[in-house]
Amino acid sequence: MACSCSAPEPKTPAPGFRKALWLALWVNLVMFLVEGFASLQSGSVSLMADAIDFFGDSANYLLSLSVLGMGMLWRGRAAMVKGLTMAVFGLVVWGRAVWVLQSGITPEPLTMGMVGLLALAANVFVAVMLFRFRDGDSDMRSVWLCSRNDAIGNMAVMAAALGVFGTGSAWPDLIVAAIMGTLAVTAGVSVVRHARADINDAKRDAQLQVSET
Repeated sequence: MACSCSAPEPKTPAPGFRKALWLALWVNLVMFLVEGFASLQSGSVSLMADAIDFFGDSANYLLSLSVLGMGMLWRGRAAMVKGLTMAVFGLVVWGRAVWVLQSGITPEPLTMGMVGLLALAANVFVAVMLFRFRDGDSDMRSVWLCSRNDAIGNMAVMAAALGVFGTGSAWPDLIVAAIMGTLAVTAGVSVVRHARADINDAKRDAQLQVSET
């Protein structure tokens, strides 16, 4: 059940947020390289989707760092870009899943499971580190959502590996990829809505300041 009340959102970055972002950035870059190579070796579309997501998150963390010291308007705009990127990523994953379905490729489950477990450990570490920032402004919330979605995606990749191993079919991998794509789209829409509200609030505050001078 949703709560009808919430604490006021901070207008400045919480202490420690910048350091957490830098650490999350490097973790995601390393895992992008690891999963990208593993996806090519295994032929897994869900693993490739997760690798691309790691790369996207790295870019998002860098974007957050670039606007961290700026006002709410620019941070809201950065979150808007990230939300749109998340949604586009989801659509790309759907397209990739359709292509693999038509090609008839069956991925290698052992590599999927091992790398998925490593990626889960990395994302749980990042998600726990960023957990206390989840109720901040739209930019901070988008960072938390990225980390949460990644951890969920890693568990799904490992489930897909078990499914592929048990059935000898690519369907578990494709189903998980489709779920990951849908999760990215819905999270992206949520971030865009939150960013739009922050942008409107920032513009309204700016107009009030001008009218008072």
